[in-house]
Amino acid sequence: MLNESIKKLVTYGMETGLVPECERNYTINLLLDLFHQDDYEEPQEEYTNVDLESTLKELLDEAVTRGIIEDSIGYRDLFDTKIMNCLMPRPAQVQQKFKEEYAKSPECATAYFYKLSQDSDYIRRYRIKKDRKWTTESPYGTIDITINLSKPEKDPKAIAAAKNAKQSSYPKCQLCMENEGYAGRLNHPARENHRIIPITINDSKWGFQYSPYVYYNEHCIVFNGQHVPMKIERAAFIKLFDFVKQFPHYFLGSNADLPIVGGSILSHDHFQGGHYTFAMAKAPIEEHVTIPGYEDVEAGIVKWPLSVLRIRHKDEKRLIDLATHVLEVWRGYTDESAFIFAETEGEPHNTITPIARKKGDVYELDLTLRNNITTKEHPLGVYHPHAQYHHIKKENIGLIEVMGLAVLPARLKDELELLAEYLVEKKDPAENESLKKHADWVKEFLPKYEEITKENVMGILEEEVGQVFVKVLEDAGVYKCTKEGRDAFKRFISVL
Repeated sequence: MLNESIKKLVTYGMETGLVPECERNYTINLLLDLFHQDDYEEPQEEYTNVDLESTLKELLDEAVTRGIIEDSIGYRDLFDTKIMNCLMPRPAQVQQKFKEEYAKSPECATAYFYKLSQDSDYIRRYRIKKDRKWTTESPYGTIDITINLSKPEKDPKAIAAAKNAKQSSYPKCQLCMENEGYAGRLNHPARENHRIIPITINDSKWGFQYSPYVYYNEHCIVFNGQHVPMKIERAAFIKLFDFVKQFPHYFLGSNADLPIVGGSILSHDHFQGGHYTFAMAKAPIEEHVTIPGYEDVEAGIVKWPLSVLRIRHKDEKRLIDLATHVLEVWRGYTDESAFIFAETEGEPHNTITPIARKKGDVYELDLTLRNNITTKEHPLGVYHPHAQYHHIKKENIGLIEVMGLAVLPARLKDELELLAEYLVEKKDPAENESLKKHADWVKEFLPKYEEITKENVMGILEEEVGQVFVKVLEDAGVYKCTKEGRDAFKRFISVL
């Protein structure tokens, strides 16, 4: 059985281009060594269109049978990465191929690298397919909704083992350069099949890679070669445009640099981008404005639930100058009538989530104003999902969601499926422990629908979840999409 599985995997490697024909025997021998096997007899059967997921399962089952690994998700994920590394080209080969493809066009380079990242199982296609995705229409455009199911749940064995494991600070975090080729451990993912493209941004060394969880097409991460904290400042705007100039078909954005309104990893300077057009990028300028000293820069308030100032110019240096000015003014801006406070008790609250892109020969920069103040009424943040929506979304609104894509927790899949049964059978969700948090929401939307059936119930739930996310985005806007909100937004712009 092992011989058949090895032949299948090597065939997969040759079909995808990971393994050249001249390295066939070499790859077989690496795999034999991994399974502590001394001999190999070539199976007679020929394989085509090999399915990676089932082939890896065969090999992992064999590793369990042989006592090489324990039978748990954590150990399996560590070992299947080790298996895939037997098929991988060395980092220098990947970098050279990327360079050759880039000479043709930036699009050719990223297409090569994105395919490699999937073929290598660094991006686990078969897990990504499990994510639930749909769209919702809103006054702001078509909003993308996803329930993230591609991150495996940790099993009890892995959790217990991780507690007892020796603590390590290498790599310092999951974004560090040192992850390339790292074997991993139960509390840090294996990255032996991971490759990084070195790039230069703002005259310093950075890395370019894809997210293993690809929330959207060609979801990439661009990260500092040094483990330094994120900071929104003039240099951040320079870095964004340095990247967009090299890869004009990609957008690039940054999470804010403060808790609550920031992303999940504030300890390592990084950006996220990709080859995807979000609803925010399609949203029009609702009202143009002129900023003194920057009359040549097109600027305006975007029709979007969060508070976005869009600036456009053919010369990105003008945008960098203006963005720096806007940031500096916003950092120190207070408007008590609009409940905007630059700081309280020495704690700063104002920052920006910036997104850069190129449209034709014009550079565009969206500056999303953020504020992380908390109150007794809103202890998790005034401009954060409010408590009435926490049954759907409680987590931070980071860059991806700012642009119009909801990344919702995996728990919702089972909850919505069970809730669908309750609605069809006309049962009260409040009677179920896992559903009672949704009961008030259900009472609110039920009157809108004459009949709920097996055929339409999931569509109704998806639509209502989408509308909740629209409300969540509105909560995150420091200036609301009302006359009062727009007047307050223009008051800020008037002091620029």
